[in-house]
Amino acid sequence: MARAPRDVTDAELAVLLELWGRGPSSRRQLAEALYPRGGTAAYTTVQKLLERLEAKGYVTLRPGPGPRTFAAAVSRDELVNRRLRDMADELCDGSLTSLLSNLVRAQPLSRRQVQELRDLLDDLQRRSPPEGKHR
Repeated sequence: MARAPRDVTDAELAVLLELWGRGPSSRRQLAEALYPRGGTAAYTTVQKLLERLEAKGYVTLRPGPGPRTFAAAVSRDELVNRRLRDMADELCDGSLTSLLSNLVRAQPLSRRQVQELRDLLDDLQRRSPPEGKHR
């Protein structure tokens, strides 16, 4: 199935991972981190990836003096959320419950992870309106 137009490719994701990890960076910094032996071709590749990410709204050009600096415009959590929702729509008829159930069954969870899920569910239950009283 084709990717959503705003989805990121693996190469674009590598750029976002660098930006999330290191913070705002120049093209040269990103090229050196992603393609240590890449030379001019690596710089050009990173430039094209940044242009595509900027057009999709995932990266912004930071104003200021000196080299052009780029920053991630979305957080890792935002991208994960978007991709999981797309996956739920595509594979589970939009059901997040089905998607989440499959994820947690896929591999054993530690006691800490189980407790984190319980805490999250308790918090969601406290914040949600009682049955029949949806807004």
